[in-house]
Amino acid sequence: MSYPAISRHKALHVAIVGVGLVGKEVIRQIIASRHPFALVALCNSRRMILTSGLESSPQCFNPSRWEDALAASSTPADLPLIQNALAQLVKDGKRAVKSHLTYPQFLNAGVHVVTPNKKAFSGEGDYYLRLIGSGGDEATAGGGVLERGRFLNEATVGAGLPIVSTLRDLVETGDKGVFSGTMSYIFNNFSTGESGGISFSDVVAQAKQNGYTEPNPMDDLNGADVARKLTILSRMINPSMLALLPHGYKSVETQSLIPPELESVNDGDTFMQRLPAFDTNIAKLREEAAVEECVLRYVGIIDVENKVVKAGLEKYPKTHAFATSLGGSDNIIMFHTERYSPRPLIVQGAGAGAAVTAMGVMSDLLKLF
Repeated sequence: MSYPAISRHKALHVAIVGVGLVGKEVIRQIIASRHPFALVALCNSRRMILTSGLESSPQCFNPSRWEDALAASSTPADLPLIQNALAQLVKDGKRAVKSHLTYPQFLNAGVHVVTPNKKAFSGEGDYYLRLIGSGGDEATAGGGVLERGRFLNEATVGAGLPIVSTLRDLVETGDKGVFSGTMSYIFNNFSTGESGGISFSDVVAQAKQNGYTEPNPMDDLNGADVARKLTILSRMINPSMLALLPHGYKSVETQSLIPPELESVNDGDTFMQRLPAFDTNIAKLREEAAVEECVLRYVGIIDVENKVVKAGLEKYPKTHAFATSLGGSDNIIMFHTERYSPRPLIVQGAGAGAAVTAMGVMSDLLKLF
């Protein structure tokens, strides 16, 4: 599918909804960019700033003072107001970009959506069909039909790594196969193929301290994050995979690493205090793998032919790329396809952190010029 590009001589009007770590970094990269971006709105959960003179300046906010301006704003957050402002730009023959959870409404108003948020793309099947424009939604403005906005979500899988775009290219050029990936800071450090080593609870604590986990590590150890990524990728591969995962990530066969005795714990601090009591269980699995000269990795697998989408612990030989190539918070995804066989296509690199995630968002924004 092809889309009309935006002239680089025209400003691309951008509204940022959510100015946390990634949002702030996106703003920083936009301001530093040589491309003609125009920030027309900034919004957090409580308040927003929305420029009124959209034609007045290619850069609508003082680059060094936007945080002060947002903090001082008395305008409450109002997503419909932002949508209307961006839709007006569309009716005037320009394009605009937006990031938030109410994606279908913005897309149907002709507004593009660029986001690192995994939830919408990995949720219920009915909502996903609305998101991609297959649920009967139609883009309209002022009573007329207009071209629907584009959604771009490279940063939903692997932060700034070109995983989504690579998969899209493979599929659209007719390749097919089995797609496997891992997001595994914890197991890169916990399981090296040798006997003994750092305890599981200690490596989880290190990951939390380094900012690689959610505030509550249970949200990572339950496997849901990997399941969401698998859902996003599998839905891109083959229409049959949508029926296979009617409830999105909840339909993925997912192994949780949370001890059953701790599943009822409500807060991360209590969980971390109690986790060491269960180190022996997973240490035994590590020792069994080491005897076989293998490592443990938490891996997501998409097998189109056998209709399998699953996430869980797997053993790999110490010579496998999942054992030898990974370090720190690296992500790696291995594409086994008809063309990339017997040697798979491997995409690897830093898969966590605001800077690389924002880079993924920026790469999508640049596709709109």
